[in-house]
Amino acid sequence: MRDAFQLALRRGAGPFRSAGRVSFEPRSYQLVPLMMALKLDPVRLLIADDVGIGKTIEAGLVARELYDRGEIERITVLCPPHLVDQWVTQLTTKFHLPAVAVTASSAARLERDCQPPTAFQAYPVTVVSLDYIKSDRRRHEFVRACPEFVIVDEAHACVGSGDGSASAYDLLVELAADKSRHITLLTQPRTAATSTRFTNCCRCSTRVRESVGGRRKLRELRERLAAHYLQRRRVDIEAWKEPGIFPKREETEATYRLTGEHEQFMDRVLDYCTAVVERVGADQRRHDWHFGEHLL
Repeated sequence: MRDAFQLALRRGAGPFRSAGRVSFEPRSYQLVPLMMALKLDPVRLLIADDVGIGKTIEAGLVARELYDRGEIERITVLCPPHLVDQWVTQLTTKFHLPAVAVTASSAARLERDCQPPTAFQAYPVTVVSLDYIKSDRRRHEFVRACPEFVIVDEAHACVGSGDGSASAYDLLVELAADKSRHITLLTQPRTAATSTRFTNCCRCSTRVRESVGGRRKLRELRERLAAHYLQRRRVDIEAWKEPGIFPKREETEATYRLTGEHEQFMDRVLDYCTAVVERVGADQRRHDWHFGEHLL
């Protein structure tokens, strides 16, 4: 019965063709980016939801839906190195999109084993380390073979004005230059408070590039941007329709007394630390005395 239900959904009878291909039940507010994406061609979204709302889920739903509709055949996620494994796990387990990690340690092996020239053409779903792909040599090769749908996690780290993010920003600009490519940027709410980063994010994720002039022009620009930009805090979600879905953080102090072996171990640790501090202090005083003697 479960399989029949999933197959029925894949025929298109449900509102979303991907409903039978995800291993969880998304919350209603997590469907908002998906509904926004289905109104765009190409999909250009900037999602700046608060931590814990589920930006990964929201971007994955968009990717899964476009994939099931046949609008895209390949997907890639660009993210910092420490998030690569997390994205691979999420795409594979939650969205049934078997993802392959492309990092400095795995790229050579992947390209050696695959038949097409690059791993991005051989594997339909890839998760790519930004630190690996942003160099000039790899960046141009990636732009040439880049999939139709790109998710950029922690996008605020790629669009700053510092030297460290210049190459990553150049990569995003080159990807956005293809008017048929679908791009979804995930960032933090604080990005909206930084005008330079926010502007750069908008340039990569939307087609809104006109300069603002006058109150009417500003209103028109905001209306155009609203189709591509989404920012919600936890309090916004709870005040909407789903109160109490986020755990409340409660802090308190509790006192306790160490006894037995735990107390003996802590005493030894404190004795060791005290001895180290006293030894360092004595060495510093001896150094200061010799330095002063040398000056005299």
